[in-house]
Amino acid sequence: MAGEKDLKNLLKSLNPELQAGEFVFCSVNDLAELKMEDIAMMLRENEGITVIVKRELADQMKLEYSFVASWITLNVHSSLEAVGLTAVFSKALSDEGISCNAVAAYFHDHIFVGQNDTEKAMNILSGISGGGNS
Repeated sequence: MAGEKDLKNLLKSLNPELQAGEFVFCSVNDLAELKMEDIAMMLRENEGITVIVKRELADQMKLEYSFVASWITLNVHSSLEAVGLTAVFSKALSDEGISCNAVAAYFHDHIFVGQNDTEKAMNILSGISGGGNS
């Protein structure tokens, strides 16, 4: 199932959705202590394995983190070959002083923003598509 490539169609269909919870990025060397169902996302880097998990799990496991984020999913099915989507939403957030960490998955783009910027980010993303999904 191919995702949408046309930027205009993508932008008018963003449909941002806030996921429940607080999320953190942690670096681990071994996944043995973690259950796959507890990992929101992960990526292997040369320095270690980055995992995105709920803050309470990281605290329970005494994992180090420095950024507490909200997770926003763009519910439009974007193609991994789409051009410009990340640039548009990252610029819109950047113009308002909001840091965003974007992760593209097979069906959707996911954005992690600081907890204090959640409401503002949702309003900005909803405004891009002209919606009111905050």
